[in-house]
Amino acid sequence: MTRTPDRAAPADLVVRGARVHTVDPELPEAQALAVRDGRLVWLGRDDGAAAWTGPETRVIEAGGRLVLPGFIDAHNHVRLGSDDACVQLAGAGSLEAVHERIRAWRAEHPDAEWIEGEAFDYSAIAGGRMPRAEDLDPVTGDTPAFVLSYDVHTAWLNTAALRRLGVTAARTELPFGTARTDPETGEPTGFVTDFAVRGLSRDGHRALRELGVPWASPARQYGRLAKSLDDAVRYGITTVVEPQNSLDDLALFDRARSEGRLRSRLVAALFHPRGTTKEDLEEFARAAERYTGDRMRVGPLKLYIDDVVEPRTAALLAPYAGCGQHRGETFYPPEEFASLLTELDARGFQCFVHATGDRGIRTVLDAVDHARAVNGPRDARHQVVHVECLDPADVGRFAELGVVACMQPRHCAPEIAGPGQDWAVNVGEERWHKAWPMRSLREAGATLAFSSDWNVAEMDPMVGIYTAVTRRSLDGGEAWMPSETVDVETAVHGYTMGSAYANFLEDERGSLTVGKLADFTVLSRDILRCPPGDIPGTVAEAVVVGGEVVHTV
Repeated sequence: MTRTPDRAAPADLVVRGARVHTVDPELPEAQALAVRDGRLVWLGRDDGAAAWTGPETRVIEAGGRLVLPGFIDAHNHVRLGSDDACVQLAGAGSLEAVHERIRAWRAEHPDAEWIEGEAFDYSAIAGGRMPRAEDLDPVTGDTPAFVLSYDVHTAWLNTAALRRLGVTAARTELPFGTARTDPETGEPTGFVTDFAVRGLSRDGHRALRELGVPWASPARQYGRLAKSLDDAVRYGITTVVEPQNSLDDLALFDRARSEGRLRSRLVAALFHPRGTTKEDLEEFARAAERYTGDRMRVGPLKLYIDDVVEPRTAALLAPYAGCGQHRGETFYPPEEFASLLTELDARGFQCFVHATGDRGIRTVLDAVDHARAVNGPRDARHQVVHVECLDPADVGRFAELGVVACMQPRHCAPEIAGPGQDWAVNVGEERWHKAWPMRSLREAGATLAFSSDWNVAEMDPMVGIYTAVTRRSLDGGEAWMPSETVDVETAVHGYTMGSAYANFLEDERGSLTVGKLADFTVLSRDILRCPPGDIPGTVAEAVVVGGEVVHTV
């Protein structure tokens, strides 16, 4: 079976000798494809490719390699990126290791006015306690230190930074977060929560910039963005969904586009923190009207209902293990959040809602249910983002309410969230069955949209697909909660058609179908047939966006 329109002119690009996995059930596989004017015009057998090949046609000989639709990373913080100017703390598994890396960085940057770090892992502090300023002071001295956790939800400050940023016992509610205090002295400890909610907001980012934190400068922001966009193309990601931006941040994407760095397509969601006004919503709507192209689109809104499990700030139905009655909090009372989402739904906004705890997720589902009751059902495709700890009673509600489960498979890897890690310890073994229930959601009919959550985890879709299929660490070992694995075709669907549907892109992207945009990648290994352990390390040997080859190896 083939699909073909009028053959009046040769194609601009032909790929032949491939195993094309289309993610289109009407034509699941092909051997060759043709592209004209940025769109797919034909898929079929190799012996049909010659009819599409003219003297000016570029031909890619795939040599039997797997061709997939371009990956759509449904939740990728390319604007946060990974900052080369920071002390890199990923893999520093103890406070001593953190100190060692800071010392090494200071030796190379003796005149630095700030010490900035990123990717700190909570488990580096023994005993499950949260970090304190005095943990940093011995290696930072009087130089202010600003360290972000790996999930960018918390910040860790030394004593000099507390002074510089004006954090005191009388001033703990900050533009960029909430400063934790010592229960005995009342003094700030140096640990700041709610950073993702406040510090990444328009006002919070401006405050950090005005206070002189280099990480918040436009130059550093653009450097992170440009590097991450280059990585996205290299990994075969042809559409990036940047889930949390202020109106100020759109200029960074405009610059990237004008300088040729925005080679992947982009969907940018606008951040709706608590306190967003009707005037702000009008600005959001105008931005959505201004950016409507297939290269860059603005429109969805990002909200938070809770925080994260590791520092025990996600909202749980039952108390955290070993924490008395502490269950975490929602950022809004449930009734207020239901009213807010109903208002946004009535105005036609699609909402991406961060929810990790089972009570947080239920609060969002209840709000969508309320919105449908008040406004009437519509194809809103609101998303619950992360879905880390989901109560079984709520699994079926995703499909019933038309809510997309936007999930990051890598987050459930044993070395990140499994036994002995803060996530598993904090929820307790009796709730492990609730952890990232991908298979249960799929079997219940939910749409799964997969993503990396870069730079919280690796951007490479191969890492996410491998983890979804195995629930194992990257070096193998025992699987954690293997009953919730999915097959590789489902994982690929989550990174392609699932994410396309989640973002109203399914008519143009997500599958290799005649008439759709010619976004695809040629992989070095057939991940649909190879042993799962071989999926990591598979590379995108060629990446095509709109018929243009934007990356080769």
